[in-house]
Amino acid sequence: MKERATGFLTVAAMALFVAFTPLNGMAEQNSNSAKDEMKSTGSETTKAGKSMARNVKHGRVVHGGKSFGKHMGSAGKHFGKGTKKAVKKVIS
Repeated sequence: MKERATGFLTVAAMALFVAFTPLNGMAEQNSNSAKDEMKSTGSETTKAGKSMARNVKHGRVVHGGKSFGKHMGSAGKHFGKGTKKAVKKVIS
């Protein structure tokens, strides 16, 4: 009986842990400053290179190029937002 209760409590605790874990990952990243946007640019560029290299290594050259382009597009978007915020701050 004691083993059964312990097993039930363990499963219940793990279920609660799994249920509430995604809440932390789904939190929206709030980058309010130009500096944060530029940091996002660097991390996206890193992801672009890694994803392309991983795909090319496995012989998926076209898929690697596609993922590289998607990440670089996102990096450009962050760079543009950061530049816009920096210029607005300098002008006003």
